Amino acid sequence: MSKRSTIRRLLAEMAGKYRLRLVFVFVCIMISTFVNISGSFFIQTLIDNYLPRIMPTNAHGPDYTPLVHLVIIMVCVYASGVLATFIYNRMMVSIGQGIQKKIRDNMFSHMETLPISYFDSHTHGDIMSHYTNDTDTLREFFSLSLPQLISSAFTIIMVTFAMIKLNLTLFVIVIFFIGLMLFISKTMSSKASRFFMQQQTAVGDLTGYIKEMIAGQKVIKVFCHESATLEVFDDKNNHLQNYGRVANSLTNMMMPIMMNIGALQYVVIAFIGGVLAINGVSNVTLGAIAAFLTLSKALSSPIAQISVQVNAVTMALAGAGRIFTLMDETSEVDNGYVTLVHAKEKNGSYTETNDATKPWFWKHPHSDGTTTYTKLTGDVHLNDVDFGYVPGEIVLHDVSLYAKPGQKIAFVGATGAGKTTITNLLNRFYDIADGKIRYDGININKIKKADLRRSLGMVLQDTRLFSGTVADNIRYGKPDATDEEIRHAATIANADNFISRLPNGYDTMLTGDESDLSAGQRQLLAIARAAVADPPVMILDEATSSIDTRTEAIVQQGMDRLMEGRTVFVIAHRLSTVKNSEAIMVLDRGRIIERGSHDELIKAKGRYYQLYTGTFS
Repeated sequence: MSKRSTIRRLLAEMAGKYRLRLVFVFVCIMISTFVNISGSFFIQTLIDNYLPRIMPTNAHGPDYTPLVHLVIIMVCVYASGVLATFIYNRMMVSIGQGIQKKIRDNMFSHMETLPISYFDSHTHGDIMSHYTNDTDTLREFFSLSLPQLISSAFTIIMVTFAMIKLNLTLFVIVIFFIGLMLFISKTMSSKASRFFMQQQTAVGDLTGYIKEMIAGQKVIKVFCHESATLEVFDDKNNHLQNYGRVANSLTNMMMPIMMNIGALQYVVIAFIGGVLAINGVSNVTLGAIAAFLTLSKALSSPIAQISVQVNAVTMALAGAGRIFTLMDETSEVDNGYVTLVHAKEKNGSYTETNDATKPWFWKHPHSDGTTTYTKLTGDVHLNDVDFGYVPGEIVLHDVSLYAKPGQKIAFVGATGAGKTTITNLLNRFYDIADGKIRYDGININKIKKADLRRSLGMVLQDTRLFSGTVADNIRYGKPDATDEEIRHAATIANADNFISRLPNGYDTMLTGDESDLSAGQRQLLAIARAAVADPPVMILDEATSSIDTRTEAIVQQGMDRLMEGRTVFVIAHRLSTVKNSEAIMVLDRGRIIERGSHDELIKAKGRYYQLYTGTFS
């Protein structure tokens, strides 16, 4: 994304809700800037007009009254400037926090619409850095850098007009030094900009690596991989340090350079202005020279400030670019129009109802204006399905199978054979390249994804718990589930026994996956979560892989009760858990090479026989 488009989008984020407040901020900045500049003219007026009046002209001594009046006026003027500065700084902090919240809300809202493929192709740490590092750079930009930039811009404009009014000859000298400052600033900032962009990318990379290493500490320690891990971390950290060192060195050098050029400008103007005053050049008074010198410093300072703010601006643009890249990711496409509804049937006609005790039906509107209702039974057919995660690279080839309502279908095969891929297609986490998948006779591409997934229960090998109570984690499968339904689901999964022994039972607080529950207990909660959803189709992806043999036997009893009357797809490496399946599909490199019952496949003495007896190599 170009800097120009990034800036446009940032300005758009500021508009709308904050438009009136920003207008008020601009007014306050203009007042503050005007007050600062008026001080220079105060000096000229003081030296040229008021000091001569103070000199004693009679026996009564000097007359301080005019000076006191002038000072009182300037105190009031400066007080208004201080108040304006206080107001706009406070408002910009509020605006900065508000925009940061708005961007985070928009990011999270959009992230929830992204397909699973996005999360499969991006590290979680890098995604997290969008919410932390990138939004923090924007907050600092809006809260600190932006008001400084606006104030500096107004100061430069106003000071320029004031200097031209005072003395055009001296202003020509200032123009020369301004050109020198701008040239140096542009040269150094363009170099720093490249390194700040690389720094933001390196921050995301390092954050992702740290998160990955924290999650994998057990594996790291078991295989004594600490040294190798530290080497990779040092390499990534060194890259970040080098980018930051060069970028910050360039920007930190700018302020001293600018200040020294400003000091040189001050000396040159003082010398030439003095020469002009001594030679009696018109309009060059002592007060005018003093005012011009003050303005020259007032002009050098904002130019230097703008140069210094290149750091914050560049980091903000880099962070904003990364944020907008995420927000520009294509949302998950859903063209489905078949929905899931509760309905009552009477004499061939259907009436939709909110009564959750009534059966589910697929509501299928047709182009001719008619609507058909098909009962949700869990009849699944795959016909000649081809699929590839990357276009042109097919990983499933001509997969055809069917599962009648209530049947248990098992997928077995080596790792990478395509077992989990099939279940991902049933959920439409990915769309197939060719072929058809029908659910109760309906092409699943016609079914709205939310309704399709509502009809499917899934228990994964990688269990995910969320911060909240045990009951909240089970209720995740059905948000409106009652306490009785929660307990019944836990009983089905044989989780009620261990939950009852927890300190607060179902009200025991869990801290996500960092809770003190064992892997087997977490898996039991995941099974209970699927049970409370009560779907007609259940997908078990290595659902008992983290459970010991004794617990597996207990869970299997509960799973058998859960699977009664449901269509079930099971992926298991422990072939003993799939022996009672109506059909077992043996996959190899994305193809079904064998199918049949356990006894049939054992008699065939093919791949399944080799896997079951441990003779496959």
